[in-house]
Amino acid sequence: MHALRRSCCLFLLAGALAGKAYGDELVVSAAASLTDAFQEIGRTFEAGHPGNHVVFNFAASGPLLQQIAQGAPADVFASADEDTMDRAQQQKLIAAATRIDFAANTLVLVVPAAAKAVPGSPADLLGPAFRRIAIGNPATVPAGRYARQALDLAGIGSRLEQKLIPADSVRQVLSYVARGEVDAGFVYASDAAIERDKVRIALKLATQSPIRYPIAQVAASRLPTLAQAFIAEVRSPAAQVTLQRYGFAPP
Repeated sequence: MHALRRSCCLFLLAGALAGKAYGDELVVSAAASLTDAFQEIGRTFEAGHPGNHVVFNFAASGPLLQQIAQGAPADVFASADEDTMDRAQQQKLIAAATRIDFAANTLVLVVPAAAKAVPGSPADLLGPAFRRIAIGNPATVPAGRYARQALDLAGIGSRLEQKLIPADSVRQVLSYVARGEVDAGFVYASDAAIERDKVRIALKLATQSPIRYPIAQVAASRLPTLAQAFIAEVRSPAAQVTLQRYGFAPP
């Protein structure tokens, strides 16, 4: 219910942009883990496209897709996983020819910087030192699905169920860990990099599928040319350097 309320709130926020989202404003719906990197790339894009402004809508990939499907204004969609973008393509919500991967990431387990207990393997999470473990809601948050994959690969998924604290986005997981409200949490390496003074990486985790970020023009965009220019910007060498500085890897 909490996730549904958040999704509705995000939809209303996007809807509030509807009256002014077009003309010289490009609406980019992007995965929460892209927040810092995309804000910097957006400023560079605006500098190279005078008179145009980028409006970002950051949230978990699942709710963003739901918003686009319900008609919320969006020109560009950047997801934290291929599965969500596949669903967007199947529903014909994106211009398939514009879809391209632009970054990759790594799933990590982080603990508060001052934590006394640091797991040396996923199995250590079964111990009494780890009572609360934050995870993105696997139904809507790609990082949560990747975490489930990692736990299943380690053979401990079902045994950790009672310890898992669901979150609406990977950034909410990061916030829980940074504030010491949980003993550990599953985030991307790029998220851990922006809070390196508050969290530390305990483990890098294997997943069943690579973590790649696709981007595409939304089919209903009223600014398709500008949307495609933004996608080209994200794929440019300068933007790739920015993404890597924020902890992302090349696609």
